[in-house]
Amino acid sequence: MSDRAIEPVAAAPAAERKFRLGRLNVEVRREAGAAWRAFLTAASVALGLGLSAAILVAAGVPAQNLVDELLVQTLFDGQNLHAVLFQAAPLMLLGLAALMAFRVRFWNLGLEGQMIFGGIGATAVSLAGLGPESLRLPMMGLAAVLFGIAWTSLPLFLKLKVGVNEIISTLLLNYVAMNLLFHLLYGAWKDPKDGFPHSPAYAPFETLPTVAFDLSAALVVALAAVAVCGYLVARSRAAIYMRFVEASPSAARALGVPVAGVTIFAVLLSGVLASLAGFVIVAGQEGRLTQSFFHGYGVSGVLIAFLARSNPLAAAIVAILMATLYVAGQNLQVFYSIPGAMVQLIQALVVICVAASDFLVRHRLRWIR
Repeated sequence: MSDRAIEPVAAAPAAERKFRLGRLNVEVRREAGAAWRAFLTAASVALGLGLSAAILVAAGVPAQNLVDELLVQTLFDGQNLHAVLFQAAPLMLLGLAALMAFRVRFWNLGLEGQMIFGGIGATAVSLAGLGPESLRLPMMGLAAVLFGIAWTSLPLFLKLKVGVNEIISTLLLNYVAMNLLFHLLYGAWKDPKDGFPHSPAYAPFETLPTVAFDLSAALVVALAAVAVCGYLVARSRAAIYMRFVEASPSAARALGVPVAGVTIFAVLLSGVLASLAGFVIVAGQEGRLTQSFFHGYGVSGVLIAFLARSNPLAAAIVAILMATLYVAGQNLQVFYSIPGAMVQLIQALVVICVAASDFLVRHRLRWIR
């Protein structure tokens, strides 16, 4: 009898303790509103910048100079603002390139290889002296696009006809394109004037001109691409087809959606955008074909597409943000002797914070008692 009398007394505190502590429940959101997404993105950017500011202060940058260096001098100084927009143009194109391919479940990690072929196509026209001077630049751009389409067709064919995983094929083809570039620059295309492994400099009429407010025409190309992709993913019939393919290719095929045709269109458009990025770099920034003009851009394009969440306008904004961090990082290196690795760490912190906010976009945390 004593045991039965003791059991309820021992069980009661445990039950009370469980009720008092409760538990955290993670629920999947059916749909997140635009206002909630915007708030989380802004909060995550602020968090990333706050952590970056703490690191910079610990590294010796005066706290009172942080806002001036990161924002005022970068965005409100005419020269630095031009540098930000100049750097943002190829980033916009690469973010759009990755975004369009991802919308049809083609994980295009070959952006750098497609950039290389865009640069090779433009340089081939320059070295051959094709066409009159007035048409040389448009012909270089057209050749860049055609070379990019041809190179993008290889992993696309392997995916659709042979079933080769595009992650593997696009990554490996990057190395093929890079070694072909080295073969040309260390061989037939080496500049005969200085003997360095880069092509001869383009003629003035073969480089992208400046437009209103002394901005590069590369930015005009990038903004036009943003407008076209924005229409394609929001207003066109292709947008509806891509949504079906992104959700479930098998279900889309059963409903009569031309899955193969939609995939070919989106992936080749991705190759066009990536090759245009290569073209605006060699014809707008470098002024010739160099052996490292593509370095780091492929990863940046994938990150922009991920952070933009399949929205072309958001991709443009994220590209400008990344270009701002890049230019601000260069200024910090010059004026405060901040190492390049720390600049990359700051950029990574902001990207990680924004990427982590995607969890709260897709899930809801609820405390259940």
